[in-house]
Amino acid sequence: MIDGNVIRYVHHGIDVAVMKGLKGKHRGHCLCYKCSKFHPENREANCPIANALYCLDVLTGITTPVWECPEFFTTIPYNRELQ
Repeated sequence: MIDGNVIRYVHHGIDVAVMKGLKGKHRGHCLCYKCSKFHPENREANCPIANALYCLDVLTGITTPVWECPEFFTTIPYNRELQ
């Protein structure tokens, strides 16, 4: 039995489950979409980490937003916290 907050739909040709409130929101949480190395329309120029994750996503039917990445680069200023 699926929880009422979980829905199913077809993504990349695979029937997947997702929490209703998170469907389609990975781009808003994924660091890749703020990175200067991210070029999803041109796989040859795209970040190799992003390419590998995309292949994994298509192969398995999962979605992997990136929260932390050693290759992140942007020309837009951001806060740096050291821990």
